Amino acid sequence: MRKTRLSSGMAMLLAVLLMSTRFVSDGYKVGDTVADFKLKNVDGTSISLAGRKDVKGYIIAFTCNTCPVAKAYESRIVALNEQFAPKGYPVLAIQSNDSQRSPGDSYSAMQQRARAKSYPFPYLHDESQAVAKAFGATNTPHMFVVKKEGNAYKVAYIGAIDNNQRDASAADKKYVEQAVAELLAGKPVTTPTARAIGCGIKWRDA
Repeated sequence: MRKTRLSSGMAMLLAVLLMSTRFVSDGYKVGDTVADFKLKNVDGTSISLAGRKDVKGYIIAFTCNTCPVAKAYESRIVALNEQFAPKGYPVLAIQSNDSQRSPGDSYSAMQQRARAKSYPFPYLHDESQAVAKAFGATNTPHMFVVKKEGNAYKVAYIGAIDNNQRDASAADKKYVEQAVAELLAGKPVTTPTARAIGCGIKWRDA
């Protein structure tokens, strides 16, 4: 009986993992050029990468309202914006969960969350999920740092924010912070990827 229960649990976990990754096998890799996109912000405006001419790049955070891991990292995403937006790397937060499968991630719920938490950055609704698929995002949170080169944006980092989701003060590897600091210093990113940990994006049924 115990073996049967264990097998069932493993099967369920495998199914969730497969569901999380079924659309994202061919996302961007480090060094790839990112196609521009235009998404609706919680204030009703449309935001694109090319919309700001003063930036050196962006910290792109695929996140959501409902995932406990995303909530745990929420203040750290805010802190990244506070630290790096004045230096040319602002945060763009993107919510890609299907609201039919996750009603707490609807556009109106996003607006409420952004107001309640006083987000200092755009919170964009990827309603079609096309942007998440293009990037290869699988989790919330899933971070991408893109660097502006001419009129293009190239991926410089993909993965987790740091190595301790439970306690920011205990994290001894701050991947995103280190990547942006190195880019600002004109250095190569020493850790360009780190496995993203969080809830799987809730994909719309095909």
